Amino acid sequence: MAVVSVSMPETLLERLDAFAEEHGYTGRSEVVREASRNLLGEFEDERLEERQLMGTVTVLFDFDGTDIESRMMGLRHEYEGLVTSHVHNHVGNHYCMELFVLEGSLEEISTFVGKIRAVQDTLSVDYSVTPVDRIDTIA
Repeated sequence: MAVVSVSMPETLLERLDAFAEEHGYTGRSEVVREASRNLLGEFEDERLEERQLMGTVTVLFDFDGTDIESRMMGLRHEYEGLVTSHVHNHVGNHYCMELFVLEGSLEEISTFVGKIRAVQDTLSVDYSVTPVDRIDTIA
């Protein structure tokens, strides 16, 4: 098995180690392998391929000291054909929430979610997808 070096903040590493111990994993490598398999498989649902989808992406971030808000706006404009609606809210004293409503294919939505996840300094990224095309029924 190949060995991979990964950089992460100390607090995330501590959470990873605690999670591994609490859930009976043999170590952090096992947790990272499982998380990687899950992440890579997220958008491999064959039932959603070739269908028109509606998606929502919710992003939470701390706006103090970063340019994350401008990076979110950059992605919104880059994907203006996919983003049908966008909401920006302040949460508490230091946080912002971006809500993107998307309409497109599985590939388009998964690419957008990947770009959002790649933005440094996001605290959380949640999403959901729902088919909006005609559902064929079996007679």
